Amino acid sequence: MSNEAPNQARVIPLRPQSVRPGTARPVSERPATKPPGEPAARQTREPLWRDLVGDVLRRERLAQERTLKDVADAARISMPYLSEVERGRKEASSEVLAAAAHALGLGLGDLLSLAQGELTRHSAHSRRAVPGSPYNGMCLAA
Repeated sequence: MSNEAPNQARVIPLRPQSVRPGTARPVSERPATKPPGEPAARQTREPLWRDLVGDVLRRERLAQERTLKDVADAARISMPYLSEVERGRKEASSEVLAAAAHALGLGLGDLLSLAQGELTRHSAHSRRAVPGSPYNGMCLAA
């Protein structure tokens, strides 16, 4: 018998799950109940910009009935990377976003404007639950 390790991969998480103080449960496994005294609107998670941009890219690609490979090739970015961007897993640079937008026949401003519209709709929906909110809208400059 040899002293070599078995041929098994060891998984090392890139982001270790942080543990909530006072519990043995990772933060990602927290129950969805709101803490006492917290307004219902604060319980709703505001979407991340990368999620919104990814949703817009995927929606536009599917509306044009194009494959991920087709758009990735036209944008000259890798298909796995474009997939990660569409799923909101990667924070893409402005160059990558511009390339993906142009591959879909959009300008970078168009892509960001559509994502801003999604964010504004989400924010407006969240604000309805908080009467007297001082914010009436959002301005995003690209």
